Amino acid sequence: MSTTPNRRALVVGASRGLGLVLVDELARRGWRVVATTRESGGELLACADTRKGQVEVESLEMTSPRQLAALRERLERRPDGGRLDLLFVNAAIDRGDLPIGEVPTEMFTEVMVTNALSPLRALEALHGLVAPGGTVAVMSSEQGSISLNTEDGYELYKASKAALNQLMRSYATRHADDGHTKLLIDPGHNRTRLGGPDAPLSPKESIPAVVDVLEAQAGAPGLQFLDRHGETVPW
Repeated sequence: MSTTPNRRALVVGASRGLGLVLVDELARRGWRVVATTRESGGELLACADTRKGQVEVESLEMTSPRQLAALRERLERRPDGGRLDLLFVNAAIDRGDLPIGEVPTEMFTEVMVTNALSPLRALEALHGLVAPGGTVAVMSSEQGSISLNTEDGYELYKASKAALNQLMRSYATRHADDGHTKLLIDPGHNRTRLGGPDAPLSPKESIPAVVDVLEAQAGAPGLQFLDRHGETVPW
């Protein structure tokens, strides 16, 4: 990732929570950020108004391959060709704490499509915009670690994050020679709509540390699964 001025980032999934704070933190550090949302208005638009000239908002339903292709085409038409130093995909849903045997097929499909399939589709659609030496990152979770899964609960969410990690491993293997840094990031348990009101961290506490990791890992080879402190999370 370049340390020169005019660093450019695309954050997919930035309407609220971790993604929204990530956009604001990158802009605070001088990045120019394109941020996507499914919704018009809201906190992301307010962030763009505050960070005039540094944050732009694009509409995207990440689960739609058609919309991903259209976003790529819009970015490619820009004078800079849509060049990115960072592509960060942030998306996850949780549909409650059911044992897997009680999970309806429709719920299983929805969570897996949103949390595992769609982030990788986004990477495949957009990674060609990332400059040599740039970074491709996905928001994961310690909940996706198979070796750390020693407590009951949230079986579907855990499975979706483990699937995300495995798909990212396959992506990294297939694109081993593209010169991009590849990261799975565990931001910790945060007080968001997904994490709940009793989580120990706030995004404003955890995300600056996440951006520290993104910047420190610039140019690192291979795929890493790291927490917000830059420590390796076991697979």
